[in-house]
This record gives sequence, structure tokens and C-alpha cells, in this order.
Amino acid sequence: MTDITGSIVIYNNKLNEVKKAIESFLNCSLLKKLYIIDNSETDAFRILLDMYNIEYIHTGKNIGYGAGHNIAINKSIGVSKYHLVLNPDIHFNANTLTGLFNFMEYNMDVGLVMPKVLYQDGELQYLCKKLPSPADLFARRFIPGPIKPFLQNFLESYELKGKDFNSMMLVPNLSGCFMFIRTKLFPIVGTFDERFFLYLEDTDLCRRINENSLTVYYPLEQITHSYNKASYRNFKLLLCHLKSSVIYFNKWGWFNDKRRELANEIIPNNVFSRDITKWVNKSQPVKNQVFDHQPQMEASLNER
Repeated sequence: MTDITGSIVIYNNKLNEVKKAIESFLNCSLLKKLYIIDNSETDAFRILLDMYNIEYIHTGKNIGYGAGHNIAINKSIGVSKYHLVLNPDIHFNANTLTGLFNFMEYNMDVGLVMPKVLYQDGELQYLCKKLPSPADLFARRFIPGPIKPFLQNFLESYELKGKDFNSMMLVPNLSGCFMFIRTKLFPIVGTFDERFFLYLEDTDLCRRINENSLTVYYPLEQITHSYNKASYRNFKLLLCHLKSSVIYFNKWGWFNDKRRELANEIIPNNVFSRDITKWVNKSQPVKNQVFDHQPQMEASLNER
């Protein structure tokens, strides 16, 4: 069985940017296979086949972020132990995937892990979040700038800015820019919900994984992400964000969402405290081993 499969969905991206993401994935020493799902109108990116050992799939139209990744995920089920959902604007060093692989091999109750995410200048990106309420998304996107300082505590609470991002944490809402997922979970929780064309499809999938296993932020590994918040500058993408928000809250509940409340309540005590010395050696994949949860954490999770 392949150790890791991965997928990158592209749509008229910059070639050099995509090449950096591909090379980051392929530089890993584990057994791997990478799918490039090209939603562009033309297949100009087919030239990547001459450069890399990848599988290139040209859809011919923009079918959406989640639908694109689902093509690769469905090919990966039963083939790989882990599948990486990867943005084309990300790069990382050769040891990153091995470190995440080792972490998951030691922690069989973890279904999804995300590393520390940095901007190009090294600044931290706050991509660990609570499960959103309508107020969270409205305040982040539509409250005028001059008013936002009065809501600073509310906004920062959603992005967990009061937490220690140098510590492992259990987080119910991890970013879709880099999702390292245990492949055997997909037949259980499903793949991306293709009703989401773009935005919140990652929150929806992370939430479903979180209801069946642990979803963990793991800062011992880090990646660089050229995050640009396009929906804040593009009206068409803004409408797409709004549509996805309606789909999400219609699915999970607008104001009466008990699971959201419970998942967010456990965050204050969610430091993922386990002996990290056993998997910091990235030289070789490690033997499977299951660690016990902290008793308080286990009780909380079993209530879901």
C-alpha cells in the first residue's frame, strides 16, 4: 500500500507556484502518488507530466475545489494510508510529510492533522478556528473596519488567538489548505460535499472527521502558505462565500447547533498532551502505536 497520496486542484494558477507545491510533495522519501486536478479551461498544465511523476487529470471546466479533490480521494481509497489535500500555493521542506506520517502512525485515534502555517514572511497564520456560527462569519466579513476594534475579543476568540500555537491542540475546524487525512475514514465520513463550490467545504469535512476521530493541530511541522483572502477583493467570490455559508448553516443549523456548541466548549482545555519525543525523529516511518487520551478529554469527546 502507498504511504501517502496527495491532490492539488488548480485553476489558472501560476506555473512556478504549482511546481513548488509539487516538488514539496515529491521530495518526501515515503511511497507516494500525486494527482493534479486541473479545472482550467485549457490543458496547458499538461506540461507538468514532462517534469514530474504525477497523474494529471484535466476536467475542462471549473467543477469546484471539493469536487476536484474528490476525484483524487476516490482513487486513493484502498490505495494509500493517508491522503493530503494540498493547495497549489503551499511549499514545505522534505521532512514535513514524514514527520506528519510518523505522528499519525503513533496516534491511530487521530483522523486529520494540520501543521503550523506561516506567511511568506514567517508570520503565523491563524487557521485553527472554532466551528462557525452565523455571527462569526458575518462579523469577519461584513462589519466595517472602524467598528472591528470594538469586536476584537469576539473575532480573536473565533480564530483561537488566545491559544498557544506552539502547542499541539485539538481543533474542530482546521483549514483546507493542508489536510493530512487518514484515508480509511473517507468511506465512513464521506468526501467533500460537492454542493460547496468554494469555501466552507473544508469546515464541513473537518467537522465530519472530528465527529469520528481526533482533529489535531501539530506545530512541530510547518508549511508556508501564500494566503491572499481573494473573496475580500472579488465580488463574484464574495457571492460564492455567501452561498456556501447558506449551504453550511442549512446543513448543520443556524442558531440551534448543539454539536457546534459542544465542540467549541472543549477547546479551552484541548491541549493535546502526549509524549512527543517518540515521533520527532523523521528519518524512518515508525511502528503503529495507540496512546490513551487524557481522561478529561476522553469524557468530553465521548459526549458527542
